[in-house]
Amino acid sequence: MADVKIDNVIKRYGSVQVMHGVSAQIEDGEFVVLVGPSGCGKSTLLRMLAGLEEISGGEISIGGRVVNDIAPKERDIAMVFQSYALYPHKTVADNIGFPLKMAKRPKEEVREKVEHAAAILDLTKYLKRFPKELSGGQRQRVAMGRAIVRDPQVFLFDEPLSNLDAKLRVTMRVEIKELHQRLGTTIVYVTHDQIEAMTMADKIVVMRDGRVEQIGAPLELYDRPESVFVAGFIGSPSMNFVHGKIAGTGDARHFVSDDGMALPVPDMPLEEGQPVTYGIRPEDIEIGPGGTPVKVVVVEPTGSETQVFARAGKDLIDAVVKERLQARPGEEIGFIIDPAKVHLFDRNTEKHL
Repeated sequence: MADVKIDNVIKRYGSVQVMHGVSAQIEDGEFVVLVGPSGCGKSTLLRMLAGLEEISGGEISIGGRVVNDIAPKERDIAMVFQSYALYPHKTVADNIGFPLKMAKRPKEEVREKVEHAAAILDLTKYLKRFPKELSGGQRQRVAMGRAIVRDPQVFLFDEPLSNLDAKLRVTMRVEIKELHQRLGTTIVYVTHDQIEAMTMADKIVVMRDGRVEQIGAPLELYDRPESVFVAGFIGSPSMNFVHGKIAGTGDARHFVSDDGMALPVPDMPLEEGQPVTYGIRPEDIEIGPGGTPVKVVVVEPTGSETQVFARAGKDLIDAVVKERLQARPGEEIGFIIDPAKVHLFDRNTEKHL
C-alpha cells in the first residue's frame, strides 16, 4: 500500500493546456474518487498517474517516490479499464494469471494467486470458462482479478461500471467497496456518475475544466458545497437554483427572484440588493398550505418517493417528497422551504456565501 501525492500537475497537448495545476493528497489505503463531467480531465489525470500520459509540469509521487519519469510497469500500480480487455481464447484462470506469467513467476505461485483472487471475487467455479460464457459483471470481476494478483500498491479504476446495466452497477459498486475494505489497498477511481462517487468514496475530488473545484468527504461536499458547480453536481436529483437578490432588512429580509418570487433566507450577514443565486435541494422541500405558491408541471411517482416539477413564474423547481402526491398538472400547491437548509451563492463568482 502507498499514499499518492499529486502536486500542481499540468498537462499540455502542444499549445493547448488541459490541466491547470491540479493538486490532491491521497492517503495510504484511502478510496478516492475523481468525479466530474465529460472533458473535465479526470481520466487524463488517472492516465498520468498510471504513466500512460506524460506530465507537462508538476509532480506525482507514489509511496514517497516521484514517478514522473518512471515507466508504467515500474510504478507498482494495477489498472482496471472501462473495457474488460480479456483474451477471448484464454480461460478465466489464464486471464487472471496472465500478468504473473508475463513476469515469469513460478507456476505454483501463479496457481495460488489466481485461486486466491478467484475466491475473493467469487469466481472459483468459473475458472475453466471462457469470457464469452460469462456475464458482464463476471467479466468485470475477472478484469479486477487480473489486477489483484499483481498485489499493487495502488489500484486505478477508469469508469469500470459504465458498460453495465443499472441493477448490475449497484451490485458491482458494493463488490468493489467490499473488495477495498478487505484488501485495504489505495484506490483511485474515475467516474462521471456522482452516485458512484457518493456511495463508494472515502474522499471525492470534484473536477471541472482541468481544475479541482473541491475535495472532501461525500457528505461534506453534499452539505457544504463551495460553489454552484459542486452544489449542482453532487446530489441526485440536482440542487435547484434561482437567480435574484436580497430584499428587506432585519426579520423582514428575504430573497426575491428575477421573476418576483419571494423565498426565505438563512440567518447570515446579507445586504439589501445583494445579487445571489438561491439553492435548495429537492429533498429539502416540503409540500403543504402556507408555502410558496407554485404550479405543478409534472408528477413522477417512483414508489418510495414522488418527484414534483413545479413552476413559479419562469423558474422550474424540483421537489422530492415521501408522500404519494395526487396533484395534477396546472394545479397550484405550496412549497415549504426551511431557511436553515438554503444555500446562497455569490451571483458573480458562484462561490458559497
